[in-house]
Amino acid sequence: MKKILLVLTAVSALFTACKIDEPDKDLQRTVFDQGNLKFISTSLNTKKETASALYGNQEALKSLTQESSIPEKGSVLKFVTWKYHENPQYTGGTITGELLSVETLQADQDGKISYQFKDQSETKNDPPDKESRIRYLMSYRPVSRP
Repeated sequence: MKKILLVLTAVSALFTACKIDEPDKDLQRTVFDQGNLKFISTSLNTKKETASALYGNQEALKSLTQESSIPEKGSVLKFVTWKYHENPQYTGGTITGELLSVETLQADQDGKISYQFKDQSETKNDPPDKESRIRYLMSYRPVSRP
């Protein structure tokens, strides 16, 4: 009788110890489709726990490479910001989570600059100052690859 009780206890302990915990099941990851735009640069804001990526077309890349303060005609830039979270699979790593905002900066063929801010977050923040955001986006420098 003692052996049967010992075996049942061991089997019960084994099944309760093998509970699969899914720490990231509440995290909602969003993938951004940049279309035909190319990756230009990235940034992290550790205080707000956000990660951002800047995408653009060839004209935008040329403007940023030349360190111009205004985009060239035909430029398209998209600045995408996500909330980041701890990566449950790698200690000390982070992954992007919910999409917070997408900022679009375009210069048409006449050189007219338009700026659009789409807030995707649940808190719905106020749109940033257009002129300061254009200056900020144009201050980015493309990532150089060896």
